[in-house]
Amino acid sequence: MTARILVVEDEPRLAELLRDYLKGADYDAELLLEGSGAVSWVRDNAPALVLLDLMLPGKDGLSICREVRAFSDVPIIMTTASVEEIDRLIGLELGADDYVCKPYSPREVVARVKAVLRRGAQRADPESSSAGPLKLNQASLRVQAEGREIELTAVEFALLQALHRAPGRILSRNQLMDRIYDDHRIVSDRTIDSHVNKLRRKLDELLPERELIHSVYGVGYRYEEG
Repeated sequence: MTARILVVEDEPRLAELLRDYLKGADYDAELLLEGSGAVSWVRDNAPALVLLDLMLPGKDGLSICREVRAFSDVPIIMTTASVEEIDRLIGLELGADDYVCKPYSPREVVARVKAVLRRGAQRADPESSSAGPLKLNQASLRVQAEGREIELTAVEFALLQALHRAPGRILSRNQLMDRIYDDHRIVSDRTIDSHVNKLRRKLDELLPERELIHSVYGVGYRYEEG
């Protein structure tokens, strides 16, 4: 089945160019030239991925990203002419999977689309999930890999599970706090960093010399092999 990509871009020529390149890569591309209808379109059509411009008439890309993330984990690649670091951080904080700055090559955008879809940031079965070398079992709070097994604390397991379910996606410390503390308590960034460090040490016992949890300076963490 051909993957459907939604392109939300207010420059008609650029939007049509992206559609042509995506179709050339065997994707089904749909266009929206303004932002006001984007959230409802995603809700009604469940695209495989959204290419989302930051500055749009009707509703801006960050607002769209925030609203979509309230009900969907669809991969989102944000595009923008802004090179301000704060825009990137806000986009990632809201759950964007990648960021491309204009001017860009349509071939680069297609390559990013392929990479994000390949990572397949789809939610797994909450009881047991596998991605790459790890197998997680929530009932026992145990993680298996290559015939070895470790046991985690409840917080460590929730932290690993959140990252493991979205390989390649950067999760901010605030997002991780929301996922590992059901009571939404307020904790410091250092608390999250401490849990990550403990989790890394345990994973190193399971898979020596394999870095699975990567730090993204100033933003958060992501799960990715190697």
